[in-house]
Amino acid sequence: MKTRRSINVSLVLLLTLMALLQSCSGIKPWVKPYERENIADPIMAFDRDPIDSKFMSHGFGNREAAIGAEGSGGGGCGCN
Repeated sequence: MKTRRSINVSLVLLLTLMALLQSCSGIKPWVKPYERENIADPIMAFDRDPIDSKFMSHGFGNREAAIGAEGSGGGGCGCN
């Protein structure tokens, strides 16, 4: 005979499994294709002025002899 505690644990596990399976059943993209233009809006950019940020990081890389250290292309020699 099962105890009341084991029945409760089994019920919780069953409900958790059902919730996980339900969440995986209908995978749809969060952003619909017609909503993607809103994400590409310049107001959503990380930098207020991307040209200025690029110029400052280039100057910093030259000054610190670390060109390419922030993940940009090239081999670090400055010959992009």
